[in-house]
Order: sequence, then structure tokens, then C-alpha cells
Amino acid sequence: MGANAANAMLFLVTTLFDLALWIYLMRVLLQWTRADFYNPISQAIWKATRYPGDWLRPHMPNIRNVNLAILLMLALLAVIYIYVVTGILGFSIGLPSAVWYAALKLVVMTVNLYTFTIFVQAILSWLGPGVNNPASNILWSLNEPVLRPVRRLIPPLSGLDLSPLVVMLVLQVFNRLLPLPGAFR
Repeated sequence: MGANAANAMLFLVTTLFDLALWIYLMRVLLQWTRADFYNPISQAIWKATRYPGDWLRPHMPNIRNVNLAILLMLALLAVIYIYVVTGILGFSIGLPSAVWYAALKLVVMTVNLYTFTIFVQAILSWLGPGVNNPASNILWSLNEPVLRPVRRLIPPLSGLDLSPLVVMLVLQVFNRLLPLPGAFR
């Protein structure tokens, strides 16, 4: 396979796997934060991740707000992603390394997801403060557990909430410290 074809294949595979991982990750995070189940966005995510998780659910209990079947599907999908990417790049990897890189991939994706959602929530608060729509409700449910402790430490400055900026900065510094190779990011 030529270099251009391999790059195109790598791009396609990583994009498709990233989308699938983001959807499963969103389901785990929305359940963990107890977001509104009847929100149209929550319903779409639940329906997109329903069947693989529903097959395992009778055999795996929920722990607090976390559906272990969906968490297992997320972990398996991340490990498969690592093996597929290493196969496309032409090298092999052992199972312990694949599990380690898969765990790091999920942490990086979680950090990136929170950075993105906090950024979008901040922009929405400037454009339409007080507007009630499904996206802003989901973003608030997802981000409030992360922003609340920072808001306690850093009060608003002349009515401007700086907590999203501080949290995004800390998340990106943490992201840079994670030892995940660039091929898996």
C-alpha cells in the first residue's frame, strides 16, 4: 500500500473510531452526571449505543450511575482502535501495551471532550444568555460538576466568569503531560 493510501486509510479509521468512542464516552459521562434522559441529544446518544450495551446489560450491573456494559464496550472499542492503528502503521503491540494505550486514549478523549464542551458552553453563554435549548442543557449538566469547584475558588471578575478559561487551561496542560504517542491521539 502506498504512503498516500496508508495516510488516507489511517485518517478514515481514526475518524470513524473517534466518532464511535466519543458517542460511547458521551453516554458514560451523561449517565455519570445524571443529565436529562429525555433531552433529544441524550436520546440520540442512548439510541446510538443501545444495542451492544443492551446485550451485555443483563449480565453486568450498574455501579452508581455508571453502566458497566457500556463502559466495557468503550474499553473494548479503544483496544480494537489501538490494534487497528498499529496494524495500519505496520508494527505490532502486546496486549498490556494496547490496554495501557487504550486507557490513555480514553483519558485524552475525555479531556478533549470536556475542553470542547466547556468552550462551546462559554460561547453559547455570550451569544444567548438565558436561552434554554437542548444543547445548552446537556452542556450545563456535563460541565457543571467540573466548573463548580473552580467557581468556588475564583469568584466572577466584574460579572465575568473566568472558571471555564481556568478549567480549559488546566485540562490542556494535563493533556500535554499524558504519555500517549502521537499516532494514537
